[in-house]
Amino acid sequence: MSELRKDPIVDRWVIIATERSSLPSDFREARPVQQSAFCPFCPGHEDRTPPEIAQYGRPPEAPANSAGWQVRVVPNKFPVLTIDGVTAPQGLGIFDMMRGVGAHEVIIENPQHSWDPATATANELKWVLQAYSDRIKDLRQDPRFRFIMVFRNTGAAAGATIEHPHSQVIALPITPKPVKGQLESARDHYNRKSRCIYCDILRQEEYMKHRIVQTTDDFVVMCPYASRFPFEMQILPRHHLHDFTQIDDSQKNALADILSRSLRRIKNLLDSPAYNMTLHTAPTMHPRPGRPHYWGTIEQDYHWHIDILPRLARVAGFEWANNLYINPMTPENAANFLRNVEM
Repeated sequence: MSELRKDPIVDRWVIIATERSSLPSDFREARPVQQSAFCPFCPGHEDRTPPEIAQYGRPPEAPANSAGWQVRVVPNKFPVLTIDGVTAPQGLGIFDMMRGVGAHEVIIENPQHSWDPATATANELKWVLQAYSDRIKDLRQDPRFRFIMVFRNTGAAAGATIEHPHSQVIALPITPKPVKGQLESARDHYNRKSRCIYCDILRQEEYMKHRIVQTTDDFVVMCPYASRFPFEMQILPRHHLHDFTQIDDSQKNALADILSRSLRRIKNLLDSPAYNMTLHTAPTMHPRPGRPHYWGTIEQDYHWHIDILPRLARVAGFEWANNLYINPMTPENAANFLRNVEM
């Protein structure tokens, strides 16, 4: 029988409709391999991207925008927001608007066109995590930006338009509603109970074990109780921390290893599905006029994490109309398959 499950953090219901599917093979489908004649992200084509913002691995004496890098950060050639100008918020009758000011950057994760984080070394992936941290720190300094979003689209079904492995960073002058919901829910829980809601969930999940995929000294991988999609995973630090940029080198190594393993699980189990990966961390904490205590408890109430969402189920009219997802795979079964996948 189907179940309705509620996510306690974002107050969102999900329908777990197990009659629709039961095995990982039910979600596999043939996907054409993307081919392109020219890749602007490959070494030797540095002049085909905007001038780099940062790079990792190239010797300091080498010219800028030349080959020899391990990770490279460039502005998006077709940004959704532009870096110059002021937001100039204003009202248009009942409507609100502001200028499309922000930042949109691309993190080219490796010089190899066929590189895959699921099979990468921890050191290679650590370069990428370092770039995430550095770009968040840098963009946070701009008082125009309220939230920095880091995400990775893999596969055409997940929205990727370039094959070469890359992530994106977008700095927004607003806090998106789903993010705001997470932040407010975490703050409300802390105000009522003086505890982090993510830590409470972690303690319960580690005790029950049904939805745990992997644990290490530093991190937990689990399938959320109210998973929206089949084989959805979440990576959380075991010890409370609100800000991803505060993890040290040892934790970056541990995260690189468990992230690679998590991606390898879905790659091996589901035959390299398309997926979206999103890093959720604390927002920029610039003072808010009239709200001097707006982020007063965020260090205690929020818990950074990574979401991995395989794109295996269709989002159709019912989901769009109601913001109510239908997931044909229980997270308990998904976690069991993922735990036991041949690595």
